[in-house]
Amino acid sequence: MPTVLVVDDALFMRVTIANMFKEWGYEVIGQASNGKEAVEQYDKLMPDLVTMDVTMPVMSGIDAVKEIIQIDDEARIIMVTALGQQRLIREAIEHGAKDFITKPFEPEFLRMVADKLVEDIEG
Repeated sequence: MPTVLVVDDALFMRVTIANMFKEWGYEVIGQASNGKEAVEQYDKLMPDLVTMDVTMPVMSGIDAVKEIIQIDDEARIIMVTALGQQRLIREAIEHGAKDFITKPFEPEFLRMVADKLVEDIEG
């Protein structure tokens, strides 16, 4: 069962995304409300997948990606972004994020992106 860390400063979004993953057979092993927590949780839990909000207090999703990639250059991070943040998405991908989805998103689209990224660890 693939493991996932859900990172978003909005509790509602964390709960929503976590519930989707549970429904799809993933194990949600951690949640974080900012980039600093995300890096600490990643280092401790080493999840198969991370969903990372871009704009958060304390440390942004972009800075968290940079730090997580230093811990694990194979990290599978999906950026979750609001419309109009294309520049930030490009920066996140350049620093090692694997893919992105834009809020509001269709659950099936997130599932497709997530399943594609964990395929290689299960196979």
